[in-house]
Amino acid sequence: MKKLPSRTCIGCNTQKIKSDFIRIVKNAEGEVKLDKTGKLPGRGAYICDDIECLKKAIHSKRLERCFEMKIEESVYQELQNEIEKKVD
Repeated sequence: MKKLPSRTCIGCNTQKIKSDFIRIVKNAEGEVKLDKTGKLPGRGAYICDDIECLKKAIHSKRLERCFEMKIEESVYQELQNEIEKKVD
C-alpha cells in the first residue's frame, strides 16, 4: 500500500492528507496565488477548506511568515471565495 503525503494546515495546525487542503504557492517571481492543481512550482502552504482556519491564518499572519512577505488582500479574498465555493 502506497503512503499518502500529509501536510499541516497553517490555520489550525492539523495534519491531513495533501488532497484535503487548498494549496497556496509563492513562485520564483514572488507572486502568491492559489494552486488548484497542487503541482505549480514554488514554495507551498496548505490550509483547510474551512473559513475558521482562514480567519486564524489571517489573524496570526501565518501566511506572511511562511512566505516572508506581505500578502495582498486579494489573495485572502480569493481564498475566501474558494472556501465558500467548496462549502456550497
